[in-house]
Amino acid sequence: MSARPRVTATGEATSLHDRKVRAGQRMWIGLAGHAVDDDLRALCKEVQPSGFVLFARNIAEPAQVLDLTRELRDLVDPAFPALILVDQEGGRVQRIREPATVWPCAEEVAASGRTREVMRALGTELRALGVDVDLAPVADVRRSDAHPVVGDRAYGTSESLVARCVADAVRGLEEAHVRACLKHFPGHGAALEDSHEALPIVERDRPELKAVDLPPFMAGIAAGAQAVLAAHVVYPAWDEHLPASMSPAILGPLRARFDGLVLSDDIEMGAVARRWSVAEIVHHMAHADVDLVLCCHRPEVQHAAFEQLVRDQEDDRALHRAAEDSARRLLAFREQTFLGVPPRPGLDVVGCPAHLALRDEVMVRARGRV
Repeated sequence: MSARPRVTATGEATSLHDRKVRAGQRMWIGLAGHAVDDDLRALCKEVQPSGFVLFARNIAEPAQVLDLTRELRDLVDPAFPALILVDQEGGRVQRIREPATVWPCAEEVAASGRTREVMRALGTELRALGVDVDLAPVADVRRSDAHPVVGDRAYGTSESLVARCVADAVRGLEEAHVRACLKHFPGHGAALEDSHEALPIVERDRPELKAVDLPPFMAGIAAGAQAVLAAHVVYPAWDEHLPASMSPAILGPLRARFDGLVLSDDIEMGAVARRWSVAEIVHHMAHADVDLVLCCHRPEVQHAAFEQLVRDQEDDRALHRAAEDSARRLLAFREQTFLGVPPRPGLDVVGCPAHLALRDEVMVRARGRV
């Protein structure tokens, strides 16, 4: 890889160091274990990712999680503070469990009519633990004959109900000063396969996709969401060959009306990892104007993704310009996350009596309605 300066689309020279910084800033990565180890330190010294995704494998108890989030922030340049993320939806997908409040699934929360209150409380606990972004809510409209990978993670089968609940979920999280991320754009609810294992194909026509699948995402954006996660799902009505996470035809129209962050689902999922190399996946995503690539497991994949993001800037002016645009959007997202917000609450809010009472109320109200 050449260390000589390159020339950007604007005529400005850019060094290898600059390209590496921009590449690392376009990565959110996962890690192994409950604490930072030497391998992660070495990776972060080179890559300098802009965010870390926590999983159940990283969670022991509240004080440990808070310590881990602080350790992770110390791994990167404080001029580019790291964002901490987690999938905390409620129900089947919540990485942080007891003694934190364990929330009902989205379908039950929707039936209770307390979506905003639940997500505000959930977000308050996340923020106390050092988390900045919840990879939620699920904005998919569930179809009854679809694969159960979404199932009760969706708020329901009606696009109007899902849209209302998604908007309420975004407002609740944002009121807790935790950023929401809508998923899985443009809708995973009709998929007949699990994208963790295979590449689903959703055979809906354009009018149905626009009428059923898109409204919850538009409602979430209107409510203030500044991040959208793209699905590893093919929608032949828009693109016969590439999943949404890699498709300019699908993400281009979103970008035309949305200047927040667009991120991929994990590139190690079977939907894409079994069909394309890491370099091919990342290159397609760069052309699709994806801001952030999620690499949630293996360090070798994280290294390969980083190298491709650097290479893409070297000779392709359009991709260099896209990297600059992503850096601008990420800066705005960081400023909204870290500037002018109150201090994080103490750990005493985690699993507090008020949240447990709300959880119990939701379960009682949902009983008999779902």
